[in-house]
Amino acid sequence: MLALAGFLTIAVFLAGVLSRRVSVLLALTVIPILAGLAVGAAPRLGELIGKGLTTVAPVAIMITFAVLYFCLMIEAGLFDPAVARILRWAKGDPLKITVGTAVLTLLVALDGDGASTFLITVSAMLPLYRRLGMRPLVLAGVVCLGAGVMNLVPWGGPTARAMAAMDAGSGELFLPLLPAMIGGVLWVLVAAYLIGRAERKRLGVITLEPAAEALPERTRAERIRFWLNVVLTLALVAALLAQLAKLEILFVIAFVLALLVNRPKWPQQQELFEKHGHNVVLVTTMIFAAGVFTGVLSGTGMIDAMARALVGVIPDWAAGALPPLTALTGMPLSLVFTPDAYYFGVMPVLAETSAALGGDPNEVARAALLGQMTTGFPLSPLTASTFILVGMAGVDLGAHQRFIFKWAFGTTLVMTAVALLTGAISG
Repeated sequence: MLALAGFLTIAVFLAGVLSRRVSVLLALTVIPILAGLAVGAAPRLGELIGKGLTTVAPVAIMITFAVLYFCLMIEAGLFDPAVARILRWAKGDPLKITVGTAVLTLLVALDGDGASTFLITVSAMLPLYRRLGMRPLVLAGVVCLGAGVMNLVPWGGPTARAMAAMDAGSGELFLPLLPAMIGGVLWVLVAAYLIGRAERKRLGVITLEPAAEALPERTRAERIRFWLNVVLTLALVAALLAQLAKLEILFVIAFVLALLVNRPKWPQQQELFEKHGHNVVLVTTMIFAAGVFTGVLSGTGMIDAMARALVGVIPDWAAGALPPLTALTGMPLSLVFTPDAYYFGVMPVLAETSAALGGDPNEVARAALLGQMTTGFPLSPLTASTFILVGMAGVDLGAHQRFIFKWAFGTTLVMTAVALLTGAISG
């Protein structure tokens, strides 16, 4: 009975979200509550929802301050020198410009927000692509590759959702994948080189007139602020990797220090909150709604029941293949499932099934992150930021997908191979 109720709940949830007849917010809250009532859990619903909200609260706090921190750093010009140096280094060589686009994307995408990454990188590089006659498809594709692999960061949407759904920390999900992510970054640079080499062969190296791409002269105070931001960001990244404290605590401290350096006055801070607050609210609202979903399905026993039902039909020999199969199907499934539908509806069942078969459920979550709405999100029609990318670059979505799909899937293959070699997942 519980297993059937669970499968029906997920089916209704997926149908509502994928058909866009129901908003994700309502699907994550109303549907599990109705399911809880149907299985007789009405007296405990408040307790289950409360537990689910408590579970996801640290993730919501972390995302709030991470988004605000990197938005502040971008506005403070932390990445401006990198943009200027890449443009000066690339000059009129399509190969260098393509590789420079990948490097710039990898840097800017540290904020974990696809929309801002696309706005910054495409705005910076598109004029140069036009001057050289390079294909906009190349720009959109290379930005897609860089943003995809960097979406693995713990404050990015997929990892945050996976941590909330699994009630796990970055040390359990993200850090084991760090070598795989580095492998993915190296693959993106290799792919950019190969794509850029084809552009160089098509166009040749073009001599450009000196352009006004140099940075404006900074005042002494601005130079001091810039280097303080560099030191603060490097210290934050080091502290995150060393797990000196919980992610939410580190980002709260870093954000407050960044405000003192860049926006010490309340009107300046208020302007920042007004400008970027809507992004924070959209993400954190979904995280808390997901807490309702996972709290009810877990607390009523539906997820456990579904896992037991799947164990009965999955042969024993297939148990070890579940993580690599999850990894290899995650990227293509980004074209079918929204991140909320997959990480809150599909992945928990796969993880519990793996656990029931004697595997580590966190391995399934790590495997999902190797493609599902990481490498797959910048070419999925289910994410709004994809349309920002293709719209700004002026390319057709179908042409973009055909051009970059094999390269993006290559990122998943490389990261999966590294994850298997390092033991982040087993197969």
